This record gives sequence, C-alpha cells and structure tokens, in this order.
Amino acid sequence: MKVSVIGAGAVGVSVCQYLLLNGACDNLVLVDLNDEKAKGEILDFGHTTSLTFSRNVKLTHGSYSDCAGSRLVIITAGAQIKQGQSRDELALINARITVEIARELEKVAPEAILLFATNPVDLVTRFVIRNTSYPAERVISAGCVLDSARFMKIVGDKVGVDPKNVMGYVLGEHGKTSFIPWSITNIGGLPMDAWCDMIGRPRVDHSKLLEEVKQAGFEIFQRKQNTNHGIAASLYRIVQAILFNEGSILPVGVLLEGQYGIEDCVLSVPTLVDSCGVARILEYPLTAGELAQLRLSAEYLQTLAAQVIAQSDLQ
Repeated sequence: MKVSVIGAGAVGVSVCQYLLLNGACDNLVLVDLNDEKAKGEILDFGHTTSLTFSRNVKLTHGSYSDCAGSRLVIITAGAQIKQGQSRDELALINARITVEIARELEKVAPEAILLFATNPVDLVTRFVIRNTSYPAERVISAGCVLDSARFMKIVGDKVGVDPKNVMGYVLGEHGKTSFIPWSITNIGGLPMDAWCDMIGRPRVDHSKLLEEVKQAGFEIFQRKQNTNHGIAASLYRIVQAILFNEGSILPVGVLLEGQYGIEDCVLSVPTLVDSCGVARILEYPLTAGELAQLRLSAEYLQTLAAQVIAQSDLQ
C-alpha cells in the first residue's frame, strides 16, 4: 500500500518513522519544497531497511507526480506558528497553501484519502473540501486526537492509572474553543468523580483540567519551539484506523452538514474511521450545555472562515 507525506519538517519525518516502524505501507513517498531535505531524509531512512526488524519499503522523494496511486496522503506542510502567534493568524496563509497542495494531488491521486495536520487544521480541511473535488469522507482533520491524548495522559497522572484506561474526548475546534464532554467521560467504566471517590483521590477540577489540556502544546513549544512527537503519534493512530480498516471511533475533524445542528464546518466529533476514511459521523447524546459548547466552537470557526473568504478567492 502506498502512502505519501507532504512536508519533511519535524512532524512529517516523525510520521514517516511511525509508518516504517509499524510496517503500515510498502511504498512511502516524501515530498517537500526543499527537495534536498526530503532526499536526505529518504536516504537516511533507507539505511534502516538493512536491519532485521525493518520491512523493505520502497522509499521515494520527489514531486506531487510521485504521489500517484497513493491510498493515503498525509499533509503536514504549511507556514509554521511563531512564538506569540495564534493559530488564527495562520488561517489565510495555510488555507491557500493546503488548497494548492490538494489541487496538485487531485491531478495524480484523486482516489486518495487526505489527512491534514497543518494548522489551523479544521479550517484548512474545510477549505480543501469546498475547493477541490475530494469528497468530505476522504478529507480528514487530525482534529482533537492529540488534545484527547493529552487529556487522557493528564487525567491518568492525576489519578494514578494507565492513561489508556481514561475514556473520553476533547471535541470541537482543535484550539481555544475546544471542550471536554464530561457526560461521555469515564475511567475504567466509572464516572471520573466516582472513580476518584472509590480510590480515595481528590476529585479532578474540570475547568482547571481543560485549561491544562489547552496549555500543554504551548508549554512544549516554549521549551523546544515546536511539537512533533504527540501529533505524529496521533496522525499515525488515524492512519492505523484507515489502513487496517479498524472501524475505530476517533475525535477527528469532519465536515458537519446538519449533524448536531451545525452546517458547513469541520469540527472534531466522535467519528467511525475505517478504510473508506469517514465511515460515519456519530451523533452522541450530548447534554444541552455540551451541545452549546460545540455550537460555539462552530460559530467561531465559521466566522474565521468568512474572514478568509473575504480576503481570498476561496469558497
């Protein structure tokens, strides 16, 4: 199976490493504006194929034409956020960049599934759907998979359990308007407060926890000027669901067209992901307050999209 990665920065290269280590494809293409960088990464990865644990994957660096026949294309390319800059400021720049990339890809890989990590990821995903021929079920934002992983880790540390036993999601925008729907959150099948009471731990402050989740990326950025390990692993989790036809429920960013009473907006909601991409958008019975938070997130992104449309030729 052929997978292409657009962008040879820290995230793109980390995703390649996950793909190779987990044997997820037999043909991997890496494309970057800096062709020498992409070539160097592919040469470096090539030396790993001599080792006994590694599969002999066909490795290529090149142009969009080399992506022909890809089952999946992961897009990490775009302008990078700078110190003190918000994701919103990148909106116009990266909307144009990602649409341009997708238009090149549809010439050579029209049947591919596109998975986006470029920020603001929900917004750029919406513009790609509206400005190319790719159907919505095959254009996916990495959304809040990373935010949810951060949430699980923080809760796990607070209550002393494996974070994989924390069941819950961060939903909405991958950004400042995201929220945690506590009505569908549990630890080992028990509501979080009941779990804490059972083991004699202090109950977790919901509002403080959400703020910790939102600040996690900024804390990493302040120390190393980028984030790559968490997002690359989150991208691979989505890749795994697609390439292995898992039917996994993940909080990816998908185009809502009436679900939850929301139109024309890409948001993270629980979604069934399989080899088709988006198999089904799941409408969970959120509380009135949670539904209001989801709609508030949608309003924010719709306003931002309108601003981009006003400044560009994008739809």
